[in-house]
This record gives sequence, structure tokens and C-alpha cells, in this order.
Amino acid sequence: MNLKITSAILFLFILSSCVVTKKKYDDILAQKVRLEADLADKESQLDKANESLQQLDERVKKLSADTTAMAETLRAREARLDELDKEYTQLNSYYKNLLTSSGKLNRDLAQQQEQLLAIQANLERTRKMNDSLNVSLTEREKKVQELESVLAAKDKAVNDLKNKISNALLNFKENDLTVNVKNGKVYVSLAEQLLFASGSTEVDGKGVSALQQLAKAIKDQNDINILIEGHTDNVPISRKSQYMQDNWDLSVMRATAITKILTKAGVSPKQITASGRGEFVPLAANDTPQNKQRNRRTEIIITPNLDELFRILESN
Repeated sequence: MNLKITSAILFLFILSSCVVTKKKYDDILAQKVRLEADLADKESQLDKANESLQQLDERVKKLSADTTAMAETLRAREARLDELDKEYTQLNSYYKNLLTSSGKLNRDLAQQQEQLLAIQANLERTRKMNDSLNVSLTEREKKVQELESVLAAKDKAVNDLKNKISNALLNFKENDLTVNVKNGKVYVSLAEQLLFASGSTEVDGKGVSALQQLAKAIKDQNDINILIEGHTDNVPISRKSQYMQDNWDLSVMRATAITKILTKAGVSPKQITASGRGEFVPLAANDTPQNKQRNRRTEIIITPNLDELFRILESN
């Protein structure tokens, strides 16, 4: 715009101040044209420059906005990176703890496996022992049942024998003899007055009859043992001889005399044992005539043969 004003003023000045030649005028006009062309070109360039400047300004604004956005994105990513770094640190620490715990767990697991194997081995041994004990228990129960059966049979046989002997001796007075069962044995206790005169070793007729009836009741019992025990009071014998010096001898000789009567009546001598106990196993204190009379006796003890029981026990 300033170039246009300057050219007009110059042109008026030239026209007003002097008269120029045609040639000079043409030069000045040509110069004016050129100046106007230059001016137009400059203005065009200026417009382009302004346009470029505006575009550049817009690009700058856009770049500034992009930069701001990128900065915000960068900050967000940095914040996220910090969070990820913290998570990584925590996870790494957790992983290391897991490795440590895993090692301990592995050791504990190995120890528990060893303990489990030991328990299983012990369980197997216990199971085998239990199986063996069950077999042994079954065998023992079988033997106990067998023993109980044999004992029951023996008890029945003893009671039957006791009843048989009692029935065989019913015609004798209760004061003269008793028949009892004690400890699985039959005890036949015969008073002195039934068998012997005082100090004698010879059985009188009534005693022989009692012994013969007893022999008849037991002679067929092949599974019994018979013990003949002679007993006296504590009064010393009045008539000593070469064969009888004291109550020991008297008790033994009386047991032997009874044994001979029983064997003669059919009882096997292999089943009989004669023994004398003298005055040393009294039924009562030898302090009254009545007690002394009780102590003067012969006991026939009949015991079942326990060989079968011993066989069962030994096989156990």
C-alpha cells in the first residue's frame, strides 16, 4: 500500500513541477508498471506468506495440542509403568516366596511321604500280625471249646460217678460214710467204725461189704485214678509191732488193706494208689473224743483221667 501512494505522489510531482520529454515519460511509465508489477508480486507473495504463516500457525497449534496430548499420554503411561513396576516387584517377591515355600513344601512332602511309607509298612506288619493272631485266636477258641467240651464231659462223668457210688452205698449210715464232689474229684470218706476196730488193720465184715459195693460201682471205669488215703487221730498206737511202729504205719496199712479188697472185687490195681497220711491232715482239732473220731477215717479219692486234657493243653 505504501508503494502505491509513493508512486502517485512522485507521478504528480513530476507532472506538476516540470515538463518532461516523451521518452523520459515512457521510461517513467514503464518504471511505474514494473513497480506496480513488483508490488503486485510482493502482495501476492505476502498473501502466500500470510497464508503459509496461518497454516504454519495452525500446524503449530495442532502440534502443540498433539504435544500436550502426547505429554498426557506419556504421563499416563509413566504412571502405568510405575504401577506395572510395582506389580512386577510384588509378583517377583511373591514368586521368590513361592519358590522358598515350594522348597519347604517339597521337603515337607518328602518327609510326609517317608512317614506315610513307614506307616504303610507298619500297617502291613500289623495286618499280618492281626491275621496271624486271628488264626491263632481261632485255633485257641477251637481248643478252648474242645477243653470246655472235655471238661463238661468230665464234670458230667464225675457227677454221674458220684451218683452211682451214692446209690451203691445207700444202705450205709450217713455217719459211716459220705460221698461228695470237690475240685472235679469224687471223695468217698469212710469212718473208722465202718471199717476197722480200734488200732486194727483188718477190715471187718460190714466194711468189706461196703467196699465190694463201691468196687462194683467203679470197676468198669477205665478212665479214673483212685487214691486210698488212711488218716488217724493224734493218739499213739498202743500195740507196736515189727511192722507197725506209729500212726504213719497204721494209716498206710489200713489203706493197703482197703486196696486189696477193691482189687479183689475187680478194680484194676493199675488205677489204685495206697497212701497213709497219719495224724497230719485232720478234719478237726484232736481236742475232743468226737473230733478224734472224725479224724479216724479213710478217704477214697476218685480222679478222672486228665490225659486228654493234658494232650489238648500241650498241643496249645
